[in-house]
Amino acid sequence: MKAGLVTGQQRFELVEMAEPEPTPGKAVVDISLCGVCGTDIHGFLAAGPYNPAICGHEWVGHVSALGSGISNVAEGDRVVISVLEPCGSCAACQAGREQYCAPKMLSMVGRDEWSAAHGGFAPRLAFDARRLMHVPARLSDVQAAIVEPATVALHAVRRTPPDRAETVVVQGCGPIGLLAIQCLRALGAEHVIAVEPVESRRTLALACGAHIALTPTEAFDQLRSHGADVVFECAGAAPAVQAAAELCRLGGVLNLVGLASGAATITPGTWLRKELTMIGSLGYDRHEFARCLDLIVDGMAVELVNDRTVALDQLPEAIERLAADSTSAVKLLVDPR
Repeated sequence: MKAGLVTGQQRFELVEMAEPEPTPGKAVVDISLCGVCGTDIHGFLAAGPYNPAICGHEWVGHVSALGSGISNVAEGDRVVISVLEPCGSCAACQAGREQYCAPKMLSMVGRDEWSAAHGGFAPRLAFDARRLMHVPARLSDVQAAIVEPATVALHAVRRTPPDRAETVVVQGCGPIGLLAIQCLRALGAEHVIAVEPVESRRTLALACGAHIALTPTEAFDQLRSHGADVVFECAGAAPAVQAAAELCRLGGVLNLVGLASGAATITPGTWLRKELTMIGSLGYDRHEFARCLDLIVDGMAVELVNDRTVALDQLPEAIERLAADSTSAVKLLVDPR
């Protein structure tokens, strides 16, 4: 069986892998669709090794075989990837910080002892059944394949919940930024400004619910005098961190969502003068998956971000294209069937 993996810097290959087995506690899932994450592109471009367990971590599929000791899913169930419930016994859980449960955090990055040998860029994989979550029948496979990144966006929005009267900026309209716009609207935000240099993505931001879509220069000019109450930095580029601070009002909040490669230079005087609060948003909690599924059932149109689906044998070329030009697709899905 072939699985798509980053095998070196700027090298993505279809690697021969053993057929997955339904060992105790693990279920075999036949993959229907798997999304390409920005993390996959970072891993492709980086000089260091990329964890194979998370190379393709945005998938939906059907359970085809069960190991022993599994009661939460059955053969034939349609499922998506999630994270573990808080364990209740680690130091973080004992201190009342269940959101930082050590086993949960390790499962999120594929570093736990139950992690898979590869991700969802494959026809099948064996996966920790405790992390599987049922998909409502009303959702399409495309919608279900976008649940994981949508939950990343929902987690970020819940870190700084919108007030209806506040002006909120989403900087960077890639998949996470566009999904953050949808989550903000679903949670009641009434003044959402999208900031994005690419015209086609500004148009898509409006379709996703932004009230205004501006270029970075237009945003700086329009927000120069009063600024935004909250800025979600979703571009994931080092220069964008300081740009986000410039868009904040006095006493504003910068919610850092995008992961920039390398160091970012800031102007401390701006941050100090404005008394900015910076909040980092990483990953998600299991209950947020259930909330996100409900939002999609209720009409959040996550499928808008999907603009292309490729076969598994087309994926190496597609990864190279995305790495060379991040605007070549918004959300790329892979159909390994």
